[in-house]
Amino acid sequence: MSGLVGWVDFSPRDLEREPAVLSAMADALATRGPDGQHVWTRRDVGLGFRALAIGARPAPRQPHVRSTPDGPITVCVTGTPVGLGALAAWLRGRGRGVSDDAGAAELVAAAYQEDGTAAVVRLTGAFAVAIWDGRRDELVLVRDRFGNQPLYYWVTDTGLVFGSERKALFAHPETEAAVNLDGMRELFSYAGTAGHGIFAGIRQVEAAEILRFSRAGLRREKYWRLTTAEHTDDLDTTIGTVRELLSASVADQLGDADGVGIMLSGGVDSSAVTALAGDALKRRGGGKLRTFTVTFAEHADNFTPDEVWATPDAPFVRDMVAHVGAEHTDVVLDTADILDPAVREATLVAKDVPSPLGNMNTSLHLLDREVSKHVQAALLGEIADAVFGGFSWVHNPQLAAAQTMPWIAMAHYGGGKHGMGGDLLHPDLLDKLQLNDYCAAAWESSVAQVQHLDGESDIDRKMRRINYLHLTRWLETLLSHDESIGMSTGLEVRMPFCDDRLVQYVYNVPWAQKSFDGQEKSLLRAAVADLLPESVRSRPKSPYPVTQDPAYGKWLMDQLGTLVADPLSPAAALVDKKAIAALRADHAVLDSGPRAWVARANVEMVLGLDAWLRRYGVRVEV
Repeated sequence: MSGLVGWVDFSPRDLEREPAVLSAMADALATRGPDGQHVWTRRDVGLGFRALAIGARPAPRQPHVRSTPDGPITVCVTGTPVGLGALAAWLRGRGRGVSDDAGAAELVAAAYQEDGTAAVVRLTGAFAVAIWDGRRDELVLVRDRFGNQPLYYWVTDTGLVFGSERKALFAHPETEAAVNLDGMRELFSYAGTAGHGIFAGIRQVEAAEILRFSRAGLRREKYWRLTTAEHTDDLDTTIGTVRELLSASVADQLGDADGVGIMLSGGVDSSAVTALAGDALKRRGGGKLRTFTVTFAEHADNFTPDEVWATPDAPFVRDMVAHVGAEHTDVVLDTADILDPAVREATLVAKDVPSPLGNMNTSLHLLDREVSKHVQAALLGEIADAVFGGFSWVHNPQLAAAQTMPWIAMAHYGGGKHGMGGDLLHPDLLDKLQLNDYCAAAWESSVAQVQHLDGESDIDRKMRRINYLHLTRWLETLLSHDESIGMSTGLEVRMPFCDDRLVQYVYNVPWAQKSFDGQEKSLLRAAVADLLPESVRSRPKSPYPVTQDPAYGKWLMDQLGTLVADPLSPAAALVDKKAIAALRADHAVLDSGPRAWVARANVEMVLGLDAWLRRYGVRVEV
């Protein structure tokens, strides 16, 4: 649906005289909503919305204003909330009239009037909601259970500003871009701390959180959390339940398939989504699925398997496309495409912060940009690894036992020393940051929240902890990665595996069932076995593709050399020039292999830091 912004101010200032500020904030989200912008203001509050039309449906017109005798209830909703039909039926059952074509914002406004936030959180799926309750002069912000939809805020001296992206907040005159040691720790640890905004002063509404702001101040409450319970289903029943829950989620996210495609990698996750979507489409008498894949030209003849990337995607994609009869598009990239300065800047602006993912960012942006020419929304197979235990670190006893986030343990296994991408920072700065201590403290804080069953086995206790870290910390980074880059191209991404019923069910499945045949994601593979070609069903996990072209590593080194030689570089004083010189003298580690992604992350974070400080004018407080 796109993006929202807002401003509450309880000073004598009249916001009806300040529509330009709300418009500027909404303008910052133009790529999220290319199909219209609307702003609504009253004396103490203003809301703005950028709209994205999906398929032939008209763009949603928001904010929606519901009049009541005691003041308006004004609502904006982003994302793809599930349960709107049931919410409409519930309202009609209570004698509350809503139009037959009521959109999400109209339904939320009516439900909120009827039963407050208890009615709003009947919705599942991906959503962020902003409600101005004019009866109480209170702002209510609500975010979905896993944080699929972003929602940031900044408390001012006299109020609060908020928006779907951080850049929207910086369009407000009372904010500024600054980062302190805490923000740098979060940035270089990939810790996924709930509510953290990286920038000093910016917070994020947490997943499954309701935030209220009024003259009395700010209040926060959780409305949902993962719960621990004994799993009593046998294996066959468990497999069948997973199939049933995932099928329902795919159907919900696909809708009528108008304007919706699927990202297909040839792995079991995206192929499961593709097959189930094809089934749903057939039952409705629909046409062909639209599928899309990104690949690198070099992989056709020169793919080199390694410990991380075992197989190229293309053969498995071909098998899956033929199996379901999809209308397919390959997006083929070369090294020049992913090194395009305009594309690299676009990914930085999409995320608002530097990222260690480098060419994964740029290739995803180029893929999404091409896909958005054909459809306006796409289903992804993301988070299946987090739910079903598919990551390689889950199956490595040393990494699984590490008392830090497992992805940090994986980075250290690959040669990293400081957090995620921090190895080229200046030693004095590293001493202040203590990234590994920060990561260990984050791990300790999270595992302390995990509830265990009485008598739970050691392996189940360990795997439950890892699963909890995946679902509460890894998703904080993963979901924003896909969502922000997608929306920077006007493409709404949807994730059927991110369904609270499915996630909650699988969370309590014992490890013996999740891994019953010894292959990673055994349970998921069994649940969709009859829908996939054997080649895809048995394919080992291979992560999102990356370039293996040595020219990429050489380009990174050239950029590092330019940075350290530039007297105006804002990052030059923050990096270790001796470590950079050593890497530039021998940079073969950047080309390919299991250590390449770690070495690349170190370089990409330094280059990204420099670009970020320049582009956003970030004031560094370290």
